[in-house]
This record gives sequence, structure tokens and C-alpha cells, in this order.
Amino acid sequence: MLEKSSNMSEKKTRTALLTDTHCHLDDPRYDADRQEVIDRARAFSPGVGNIITVGTGIESSGAALRIAHAHPSVYAAVGLHPHEASDFDDNAFKRLLALASDEKTVAVGETGLDYHYMHSTKEAQIHAFKMQVEIARETGLPVIVHSRDAGEEALEILEQSGYGSGALHCFSGDARTAAAAAAMGLYISVAGSVTFKKADALRRAVAEIPDDYLLVETDAPYLAPEPFRGRRNEPAYLAHTAKVIAGLRGISVEDLARITTLNASRLFGLGAAPGGDEIAGGAIVYQIRDSLYLNLTNRCSNSCSFCARFRSDFVKGHNLRLAREPEAGELIEAIGDPGRYGEIVFCGYGEPLMRLDVVKEVAARVKARGAKVRVNTNGQGSLINERNILPELKGLVDSLSISLDAQDEETYIRLCKPRQPRAFEALIDFIRQSVRYVPEVRVTVVETDGVDVAACRSLALSLGVKDFRVRKMDVVG
Repeated sequence: MLEKSSNMSEKKTRTALLTDTHCHLDDPRYDADRQEVIDRARAFSPGVGNIITVGTGIESSGAALRIAHAHPSVYAAVGLHPHEASDFDDNAFKRLLALASDEKTVAVGETGLDYHYMHSTKEAQIHAFKMQVEIARETGLPVIVHSRDAGEEALEILEQSGYGSGALHCFSGDARTAAAAAAMGLYISVAGSVTFKKADALRRAVAEIPDDYLLVETDAPYLAPEPFRGRRNEPAYLAHTAKVIAGLRGISVEDLARITTLNASRLFGLGAAPGGDEIAGGAIVYQIRDSLYLNLTNRCSNSCSFCARFRSDFVKGHNLRLAREPEAGELIEAIGDPGRYGEIVFCGYGEPLMRLDVVKEVAARVKARGAKVRVNTNGQGSLINERNILPELKGLVDSLSISLDAQDEETYIRLCKPRQPRAFEALIDFIRQSVRYVPEVRVTVVETDGVDVAACRSLALSLGVKDFRVRKMDVVG
């Protein structure tokens, strides 16, 4: 069942709310309790902050806008559903264009293709879809795409149009389709169907959608998630869908809320991104799952071609682009009680061992309170500090995660672009010696073109490391 927030302190500390990017609050099934439905969305944990109510025709779109104007947390999308495509004409174009120009309209749609029910001909659906993409282009709004039993035809139409701002609503495809959509820059919105018992293929796809392209929705009053399947859906039930998606991706619901709400803010312009001051100035500490990460610097001795910091300021919804480097005391204060976390991890957008003294001071304080300490590093700490620093980490660091990222020096230089000579040689020596001083040593590589994973694994094992892992692109942690 949904869990109501238990006390006021919990409500004050909850920093990330979900965003329902697709529902239909104008549906007559809400006529008796629409206000209560909107209020209930925020009252439960995890709560829903912003809601986008989506039109399916001219009158429906007008109703969506009236609801949006009556509620500060509700926004509207205006469009003609493919079922109604036969009604699309010049007058419909003009009326939708006017509705799309309203200040509370954040998207055009839902539009697209539905070859399952065929309430309108293929020709009518394609024409209406293309014309609504033109409305989106003219107003600068993203397009919300409905695609059912239409293969990749909707994606092909978008690609041919040259307009790539939008979201695939109620995604039901496979991992290949999701990858193709993300490659086009389209966001992928997941609804309650991911909770259904026979949705194994969808769950596999949802686990692989890149963080930067993931959205969540209810499609209410349709597609109520388990355990409410068969009932009228509503935005509050997004909590159940979110928990399933978070579990598939190995993150917390709080992580998922932060990631997807940030994405919704980017795509639909729903105002300030989640996180308050953290978004403005960069997080010095940030939590993922039960680990607390410490972001010490944006400086690094490498400029890796695959590094997330060259594409975005955000990881898992956290802004890691520091305005300034924090002092040890600030980090200790921000950590609070380290016993609340499974581990404290020195890992941000830069190389933490560039600030060795801060790492040692904070790690000593954390260890004194019984917490576990991990350092994620590119393995150049001794080269950077011009001495063997591993004896200094003994007793302070429980675990090292060292980025190998190449099977040989030539590949390393090409992919990681180290700023100092002999960087690969220093990295290999650091790995070899680390097992003498740190109880747990892990070597990782990023799965990218040019990296021979098998050769990297063999190299790591030859250096005495037993824990070898392959990382996906753009993963910090």
C-alpha cells in the first residue's frame, strides 16, 4: 500500500519529489474528486510534485489547460491523439497552435501512431502527427509521442522531421528501441505497465535506459500499477511504479525521483530543478543507495573521453559541478553521523587524491566513528603527490576502486588523455602496491570502443587484484 509521510520532520527533509509526466486529469472519472486526487499525489511517500495533464483532442486540451491554470503544480500538454486523427484539419491546427502558446502549456501531444485499434486511418494518423510536430517546432515545445503497434515508424517520422525534442509516452518497447530513441535525444517515459507480471521484456529494457533520458508517468486514469491494477489510476500511485523501476536499476526511490524530476524539468521547463542550493552550487556530498559520496574537486589529471563531466553537470540527479572546493571541516559537517551510511566514498567529478590531505583528515574522522571508507581513483595518486602515498592510506581506507580503463599504454593515452608523462606506468605500479596496504582493492574498466575487457581483466589479475568490474558509460560510483 501507499505509505503516508509519518511526521513533519520527514516532510521537511524529503528533497526529491516525483514528477508525473503524463496523466489525463480532465477525464470524467475525476469529476467528483479532482482536487483530492491532486492533493493526494503529494501527500504520500514518495510524493508527486509537478503533474502534466495531457490533452487528447481540442476540447480535452482546453480542459487540461483550465485544470493547469487552477493548480500551480499542474501543467498541460495539448494535442490530438491518433485515435482522433481523422478530425485534424486546418482549424484544428490553428486551435492547437493557440493552445500551445499558453504559458502553462509545456508540450504538444499526445500525438503519434496507434495501429492497434485503427480508429483513424494510417494516412490520417501520419498527417496529424507530422502537423503536430510542426506546432511543436513553431512553439519550441517538446512533443509527447504515443506509439502502439507501429514499430519504429514514429521514430522514423521524427527523425525525418529533424525535430528531436520530445518523449516516448508509456514506453512498451525493447532495449534496442529504447537505445535508438535515446540516441535521437528522446526521453523515455515508463508507466505502471512495468509492474505487470508478464512484462519481463519491458523490465529488462527499463533497467538499461540511460539515466539522462528516463521519465516516469501514470497515464492515469489508465494502467494502474500492481497492486491496484483494474482500478482507476491516479498520480499518487506513481510511488508503486517508481519503486519497481528503482529496484530494476539498483538505486533508491529517492535517487529515481531526483533523476527523473531533473529530466522532466529539463525537457518540459517545469521551473527549478530539484535539490535547491545543491543544484545551484554543486553538491559536496550526495547519496546514492546507502552510500554517501564526497565531491572534493572538479580537477583531474586525466581528460577521459568517456567521462560524464564533459556531457553534464549531473549524475543521478545530483549537480557535481562545484563552484569551489570544500574544506575538510565542511565535508565532516555535511556527513553528520557516518553510521547512517553503508560506506563513505571519496568520488566526485575530479580525482580525490589531488586533495590527499583532505582525504586523510576526513577519512580519519569517519573511521574513528566506525564507518567504512572507500576511495575511487584513477590510480595516479602517487604520481600526483610525487611520493608513494599508499602507506599513508593504510588504516584510513578500507577499499580502493581503481580505474584501469585500458589494456596498454597506447590505448590509455588515447582514451584517458593523461596530463602527466608515465601516467599508465604509475597507474600499474599503484595497483600492484595497493594490495599490500588496503584490504579491498577493485579494478574497473569502462566498456567503450578500443578497450579489450578480457586483456584488462588478465592484467588486473596479474597485479594481484581479485575484484575486477566493468562499468557502463557515464557512471560515477
